[in-house]
Amino acid sequence: MPMASPSSSARSDGSISTPLGVWGAVLAGPAALLALAAAGGANTTAAVPLALISGVTGYVLARRVLTRSVDSVAPAPAPALVDQPPPFGLILETLPDPLMVIAAEEADDLTGRRFVFANAAARDLFKLQPRGGLLVSALRSPQVLEAVDESLFGGVRRSVDYVGGGAQGREWAAHCAPLGVDERGSRLALLILSDETDARRSERTRADFLANASHELRTPLASLSGFIETLRGHAKDDVGARDKFLGIMQAQAERMARLIDDLMSLSRIELNEHIAPLGQVDLAMATIDVLDALTPQAKDKAVTFDPVLPPRGAAVVEGDRDQIVQVIQNLVDNAIKYTPRDGVVRVEIFSGLTADMAAAPRDPAAARMSLLTPDHAVEERYASLWVSDRGPGLAREHLPRLTERFYRVEGQKSGERSGTGLGLAIVKHIMNRHRGGMTVESVQGEGATFGVYFPMARGAGD
Repeated sequence: MPMASPSSSARSDGSISTPLGVWGAVLAGPAALLALAAAGGANTTAAVPLALISGVTGYVLARRVLTRSVDSVAPAPAPALVDQPPPFGLILETLPDPLMVIAAEEADDLTGRRFVFANAAARDLFKLQPRGGLLVSALRSPQVLEAVDESLFGGVRRSVDYVGGGAQGREWAAHCAPLGVDERGSRLALLILSDETDARRSERTRADFLANASHELRTPLASLSGFIETLRGHAKDDVGARDKFLGIMQAQAERMARLIDDLMSLSRIELNEHIAPLGQVDLAMATIDVLDALTPQAKDKAVTFDPVLPPRGAAVVEGDRDQIVQVIQNLVDNAIKYTPRDGVVRVEIFSGLTADMAAAPRDPAAARMSLLTPDHAVEERYASLWVSDRGPGLAREHLPRLTERFYRVEGQKSGERSGTGLGLAIVKHIMNRHRGGMTVESVQGEGATFGVYFPMARGAGD
């Protein structure tokens, strides 16, 4: 039986379509037998079954040939895709350092510098919108703007220092580099900020520690050296003088130990000052713990506490509990020192305050100063702690210097009130790390009140 040359195509579902030429070849044999039977050249009874058998057999054979033909010309599988790098915009977006692409047309148009791209770190630092905007609206440092201009129109690379605004004052190294001209004719430059706060604060802390320690330790070391020389000389057999000198030497040694502890504590706080703490602390419960711990010290001076505290859970703040306890302890310890015998130290906590309410004056007649003002959002709420003593108070001229290292008011540098002069400096740096504030009010002859306020934890009740 004649067969046509097979030609077929595969449908989208994988089945095979049979061409018309193949159908013609399959039906030719049965058609010839039926024609002969009709003309009388063949037996009709035998011709019809033979025609059907011939047609079915031809169809089966044709399908097999077509299947082999399609398999032989099937396309080879597509090669695996080669790994492509991610888009550069995605890479820049996820960099931890703030990065901006600056565009400008005219050198004389100082307000025409605009950022056409700012990654997530830059938008978070400068509070930018992703669609771009004027550079001067985000960055106003003359040194950085000058460096950007030199890269845009001078084609040079520049690196300058940049100190960010706000209470924390983070320090950056700003690197500028030219990027050429885009398709619209705008000149482009790249600005990258590298955070060097930790390294520079570490250098300053090390230098300050050496300078402050050498200065403050010189006096007690000189005293110890003099007493040792005296005890080894003419007073070595004087029992009364020996006991007296040994007591003074012990007091000086304890002062040096406190000084070193405070210096180390201050150094640790300064190193992490720009990193906000993540914990949550119940300010009232922390205050109760401090008052319990200082009760023996207060009894020795016949001083009593007058706490005014909210219920548990009403003043939950964001912070590091150990550092918050250190703030409360330093303030209450100072109040005990300067309160006369049989006096009262008042400790108050209020919650759900705005920044203005937390820093508002309490006594209109008192000399007052804000020692630390935080950067805050309008909706931020604070919990405040106020510690009041009934001591001699402070003159107005002393208030601005209270948080300086080793600053002590004249007449309070010796005796039972002597300290290291670092307590309020530690309080200020802890409050700065906690994005809080600090104030002082004083009336000479009537006492002083120190206030600190912390941001409340999200979801905390008023």
